[in-house]
Amino acid sequence: MSRADETRDGVSLTNLDQPLSDGDDATKRDLVDYLDAVHERILPALRGRPLSVIRVRPGQPSFMQKNLPKYTPEWVRRTSVWAEASHREVSYALCDDRRTLLWFANQRAVEYHPTLATVEDLHRPTHLVLDLDPPEGDSFGLAVAAALLVRQALADAGLAGAVKTSGAKGVHVFVPVAAGTAVEDMAAATRAVAARAERLDPALATTAFIREDRGGKVFVDSTRAGGATVVAAYSPRLRPGVPVSFPVDWADLGDVAPADFTIRTVPALVADRDPWAERMPAPQRLPADLVAEGHTIPIARVQAMHEGKRRARARRAAG
Repeated sequence: MSRADETRDGVSLTNLDQPLSDGDDATKRDLVDYLDAVHERILPALRGRPLSVIRVRPGQPSFMQKNLPKYTPEWVRRTSVWAEASHREVSYALCDDRRTLLWFANQRAVEYHPTLATVEDLHRPTHLVLDLDPPEGDSFGLAVAAALLVRQALADAGLAGAVKTSGAKGVHVFVPVAAGTAVEDMAAATRAVAARAERLDPALATTAFIREDRGGKVFVDSTRAGGATVVAAYSPRLRPGVPVSFPVDWADLGDVAPADFTIRTVPALVADRDPWAERMPAPQRLPADLVAEGHTIPIARVQAMHEGKRRARARRAAG
């Protein structure tokens, strides 16, 4: 076995000294070492949840993998989920332990995107999530400001959430919801929180799903509901420097930058604590008025689809 190969927890790790991706100084070993160092922190966010990963190979574009490849070891737990879009069963991994995480790392799986629901009940997400997506450019500060609007909207409704950097340019707010809440009510409440945040400062925040309608504002994305995935806390992101999606205290959110948290800096920050678990409130019941308001708000993706078709017809008529 060459120095670039080794075995951990029964998993053969290969080509560890190869570059992780083109144009980055990180190696595959850096990825493996990082995920191994934080496995006790990231696994609680992955365990029991159908997992999609983003993989990369040198000289090739990255790709999202949902369906497990045929060569997957039989000891990797999995669950079959019917995919309406492709009309087939998809075999998703359940990344429940260090061994499985190391196997994914050896597959050059850089990003980890679990579903918001667990395999016990795939129709009931455990968290309400708002994704704050700022405009292009150096705009993380705008995402932070919009996240504070979401926090205010939640507080006004008697709710509390935890916040993390997305690891890219945005911010994610997670609100744990009491078991038994209907998925339609969770989705409605998410839309209502987004709308209330937008009303607090319409010059900063927008719920406009169509990009050209956002006018340089932060998109308060309420569509991460139902069967959606969101990148896990502590997951690396496939970007220069390999940043990590990292939990931040609300009081510190304005003082950090996404680049502060990378596969090189994060292990020391979580060596003796789990800030995501520490900052996550207990599951909460959704207020009836919030749910009722949300049910009056059109689903953004559906509304955008109809609006896109209307605009296309108008362009054709004008042409």
